[in-house]
Amino acid sequence: MLTVRRSQERGHADHGWLKSFHSFSFAGYHDPEHMGFGNLRVINEDRIAPGTGFGQHGHRDMEIISYVLSGELAHRDTLGNVKAIPPGDVQRMSAGRGVMHSEFNHAEDQTTHFLQIWIEPNVQGIEPSYEQRGFAEAEKRGKLRLVASPDGAQGSVQIHADARVYAGLFNGDETASIELDAARPVYVHVVRGELSVNGTRLAAGDAAKLRGERTLAIDHGKDAEVLVFDLSEH
Repeated sequence: MLTVRRSQERGHADHGWLKSFHSFSFAGYHDPEHMGFGNLRVINEDRIAPGTGFGQHGHRDMEIISYVLSGELAHRDTLGNVKAIPPGDVQRMSAGRGVMHSEFNHAEDQTTHFLQIWIEPNVQGIEPSYEQRGFAEAEKRGKLRLVASPDGAQGSVQIHADARVYAGLFNGDETASIELDAARPVYVHVVRGELSVNGTRLAAGDAAKLRGERTLAIDHGKDAEVLVFDLSEH
């Protein structure tokens, strides 16, 4: 079964310096029908105005992935990491028993556009940790590239969660398909452009929730970027 969630159905917050769309309930947006999907808890599409950002704040027992689309995100945390996250990089922070961090856009003339993703971990109270890796466009062009996994397979960042995250770029006649475990939920989020998922047309910000499916097929892309989440039920 495939269920579509359209971009305009997401929650929205405009704080001036921050404009955000929430795929699932978050902060002031609460929808009991959209509290998460499997162990995927948050996808926030954020745009941070020049010279602004999130001040230091804390997290615990959550796997947090940042996926930058344009601009650059400056990350600083209490683990001693001071990093710039450019487009193409995937950053993973395992909050574990507790970590403080901040995220800023230091550019004077460019908005930072990124996805903040939370996945519920399968272990609690671990030592907090950080990892960041770059994935070239060629690695994602016309295919689904594994970018996060429990075992760091294929050079992906390693998350402490029963989930795998794939990223892909599709245009024209480029296609990709993967076999699925029908017992696992799969969430497909269109980052930009347009494409078809198992014959259903989706545009930027749209998502497809799959249950009981054995194959995921992506085709008919139009300048599209997509994230695919192979999830557990919790």
